[in-house]
Amino acid sequence: MSYKIVVSKGKENFDHAFFIRTEVFIKEQGFVDEFDEIDNVAIQVVIYDNETPIATARAFLDESGHYHAGRIAVMKDYRKKGIGRILMDAIENQVKKEGGKELVLSAQRRAVGFYEKVGYISYGDEYLDEGYPHIDMKKDLI
Repeated sequence: MSYKIVVSKGKENFDHAFFIRTEVFIKEQGFVDEFDEIDNVAIQVVIYDNETPIATARAFLDESGHYHAGRIAVMKDYRKKGIGRILMDAIENQVKKEGGKELVLSAQRRAVGFYEKVGYISYGDEYLDEGYPHIDMKKDLI
């Protein structure tokens, strides 16, 4: 199967990322604080199956010079089909193009196994984000 990957900056192509994140994080998982000012400047990746948006992620450079990935979401019907790996490759490749050497993320505890499979390692203590257990993870991109 062939998927289309669209990379943009800020809110340039944000409608489909907004749709996916609303479906996955707000409607499915019950998060409240899903959208923030980072969306205005972040790298946004959206994956399409034909014209249907099926996955999204964002990455941004923080004040200390570290790239963060986040808002990583795959629509329910497309999970367990390799889309997550395609999504992570796309966001990592874009961060590398922008000069990033490492990517960090805040993983939901239940997704740690997936991130470990694509090369991330956990560090620090587990914490709650909107009531969900999370842990920080990172991956060298060089």
